[in-house]
Amino acid sequence: MSLIVQKYGGTSVANPERIKNVAKRVAAYRAKGDQVVVVVSAMSGVTDNLIKMAREIMPLPSEREMDMLLSTGEQTTIALTAIALQALGVPAISLTGAQAGIVTDGVHTNAKIKNITPKQIRALLDQGQVVIVAGFQGQTMEGQITTLGRGGSDLTAIALAAALKADLCQIYTDVDGVYTADPRIVPTARKLPEISYDEMLELAGLGAKVMQSRSVEFAKKFGVIFEVRSSLNDNPGTLVKEETPSMEGVVIRGVSLDKNQAKLTLVQVPDRPGVAALVFKAIAEANINVDMIVQNISHGLASPATDISFTTDKADLLKARKVIDSLKDKIGFREVIADENIGKLSIVGVGMRSNPGVAAKMFETLAQIGVNIAMISTSEIKVSVAIDLAKGEEAMRAVHQAFLG
Repeated sequence: MSLIVQKYGGTSVANPERIKNVAKRVAAYRAKGDQVVVVVSAMSGVTDNLIKMAREIMPLPSEREMDMLLSTGEQTTIALTAIALQALGVPAISLTGAQAGIVTDGVHTNAKIKNITPKQIRALLDQGQVVIVAGFQGQTMEGQITTLGRGGSDLTAIALAAALKADLCQIYTDVDGVYTADPRIVPTARKLPEISYDEMLELAGLGAKVMQSRSVEFAKKFGVIFEVRSSLNDNPGTLVKEETPSMEGVVIRGVSLDKNQAKLTLVQVPDRPGVAALVFKAIAEANINVDMIVQNISHGLASPATDISFTTDKADLLKARKVIDSLKDKIGFREVIADENIGKLSIVGVGMRSNPGVAAKMFETLAQIGVNIAMISTSEIKVSVAIDLAKGEEAMRAVHQAFLG
């Protein structure tokens, strides 16, 4: 008998028919004698619709109330999934994140898991129940409902697998596994049988929509091997695990394009020590993640000045703009320019560590198709560039062809 944690994303539970299909899949594992914990997301489109309604009332709603609102999406799905299993004669019970023992910090809309006490889950499993847990949510020590950020159901599943010492963790999505690129954009993309935590972490953080990056970090930290596979068929998926020597033989594992980036530029910032620290401390205190940062000296001015550009998620653009505007009098920059028409194109692979010239080949490929590079960011196993979003998909196909054929 194995203990299995399965996570089903929004498209896998998009309607009652698909929820019934999930129930049949879970029932098949249960029939083999396995204990099963199921983590589900909100039904496809529900979270976006809830956000839209809130913003129609107020452009920047209270983050506490947003958590209260958004947590209802998963609660709908857990109840429907439990009902679908019960209809098949399988004992099942639904639990909210709080009922499942998931304790978080108090950062609303982007909380971090502090602790999981799975005592109730274990007791219910021992009673023969399939336990359905609401993904994406938890509760503070003070009893406040929190959410874990977009894609947080992945994190819920990985964290529960670690806490329960599960034998297997499966992340079910609407794709067969992890591909060398988004097959909807790059028809020649291939499915990977396995990928390292570090490569998956980079791809997840760079716009690949298969996994949330924090969940991969959690899996690496606690050694949770997991499989990404489709809920729509029985094809084998992609195993995400520790790096092995054979993985270094592949220079580039994948190419990603993040279309959800925005760039803010502070124009003519006084060139004095401490200004950048002031800017990014304020951004950090607002719990806004920053990716690429570029600082350029502005020449030909009466007093030394620089332009500071940085990228962030489009969802955080309004909040970031508000923070920056509040610093204008204190810093004395001329203006702020926001640009939502950028894409972040990235290549990832642990083999890059021992293969020089990868970045040069990427830049040359982009130059050949007339794509200008606005910003560059690198690490040991990735190269990212900010480019014109309108040319993003063309650039992705060209780079994939150059490295992966």
